[in-house]
Amino acid sequence: MDTRFLEGLDEYFCANYSDYVKLAALEGYEAPDVLYIEKDGNIARRDSSLLRLDHQPKKEELLATFKAGYIDTDCSFNFSVPSYFARFKDKFRKYTFAKVLKMVLAKYGEKAEGVGEQLSIEPRFWKMICKGALYPEKCTVLAVALVCRLRQTDFRSLLNVCGFELKKENVRDVVVSYLMEQKIFNPEMRDRCLAEYKITHLPLRRG
Repeated sequence: MDTRFLEGLDEYFCANYSDYVKLAALEGYEAPDVLYIEKDGNIARRDSSLLRLDHQPKKEELLATFKAGYIDTDCSFNFSVPSYFARFKDKFRKYTFAKVLKMVLAKYGEKAEGVGEQLSIEPRFWKMICKGALYPEKCTVLAVALVCRLRQTDFRSLLNVCGFELKKENVRDVVVSYLMEQKIFNPEMRDRCLAEYKITHLPLRRG
């Protein structure tokens, strides 16, 4: 199999990942000068993106070190239990995850049952998520977006209605962003990208 998609992932990660505390802790990381003197004598600060791996002369070695030591500590829970008051308010809200999910699935010609078969979530809990009796955690929303091959606008809608956002200092989020932007939805290629960065806490059913 052509592995250029993995090379593309590495380039994307180096250009976007921004947990500078973890990056600076890597042996061999060269801290750039972010402060400089302007012509008028004032001290100025360069853009923080200068701290990312793609500006490092030995970025390949640093990335390999990062991957070797990385452990996925993101939440592994697939859902949370809303309060009675929250569920009551949802009845009057125009947009909730359950309502937006229903619209999105119809738009893509998907059925909730078919999507659930591609997720490693117990069917009874998935049904409750789809009905709004349970709230999905972020990992579940990301998994749904991948298996449904969502376009960026619909992906953002699902995230936003849950109060989630993609963060560049989060390894999982950066990898999923790459998959979504490059439309890498083939299960084998998708799983290889996730495995490359040891992303283990997404409720995706593996073959």
